[in-house]
Amino acid sequence: QVQLVESGGGLVQPGGSLRLSCAASGFTFSSKVMRWYRQAPGKERELVATITSSGGRIDYAASVKGRFTISRDDAKNTLYLQMNSLKPEDTAVYYCNLPWNGMSYWGKGTLVTVSA
Repeated sequence: QVQLVESGGGLVQPGGSLRLSCAASGFTFSSKVMRWYRQAPGKERELVATITSSGGRIDYAASVKGRFTISRDDAKNTLYLQMNSLKPEDTAVYYCNLPWNGMSYWGKGTLVTVSA
């Protein structure tokens, strides 16, 4: 079955960096679009970044463009989100997402807290 396991979250000061990882299994990772979402306290879940198979196309939310970088390592079945110049408003639970065959698969998320 599909499994998505996020890691790499934590507490970081404003201006700092973190790299999130999502270990994927149960499907052919290399051929799938993958996404990162986030959900801040009291807010709806929002799409952060999308990467197509082989990284052919990448899209970002306007709020993170220029600061975040999505990437994938198909040999390791792993999705990444490099987050630089972090701001307090980036505080959220970050989720890895697989849209596939009309279904949406989610990991349990990893918490990122940006605070001094």
